[in-house]
Amino acid sequence: MSGLIDSRNIHSIKRDLAGVAMFIAAIWIVFALDRFLPLETYGLVPRTLKGLTGIVTMPFLHGDFKHLLGNTIPLAVTMMLLAGSRANTGAIVTIITLLSGIGLWLFGRTALHIGASGVVFGLIAFHVCAGVFEKRLESVVLSVVVGLMYASTIIQG
Repeated sequence: MSGLIDSRNIHSIKRDLAGVAMFIAAIWIVFALDRFLPLETYGLVPRTLKGLTGIVTMPFLHGDFKHLLGNTIPLAVTMMLLAGSRANTGAIVTIITLLSGIGLWLFGRTALHIGASGVVFGLIAFHVCAGVFEKRLESVVLSVVVGLMYASTIIQG
């Protein structure tokens, strides 16, 4: 984990925030394009060859505006927290995206999966673990609060 969280990891918060903005913008652009193109077909379907592309594409695909907004807010919050930390933002988001997608592809129920929920929960878990590891109670508490708020929106549908 030495390259992921390191007190010597010098990065620019300004650059990282620009990356966060581009990631969120890409999700919204894909959502707009999906209104005209059948992009949702590129979602993740577990244990299928075609579903492998969904490992990378799934976080960018959303079924409707409520789904998009429900993922955007916690994703933006957790990514901005990451940008302000000593973590390598790009590497963390990439690893979480791949691990959550691979895990879903291996163990998920057979259905078309879309959305950034795996990335959101992965980032929340990362912040909790990093907060414990770095002995930063504020980070742990904030991550748990974001996680509970996000989980409650999923439970409510």
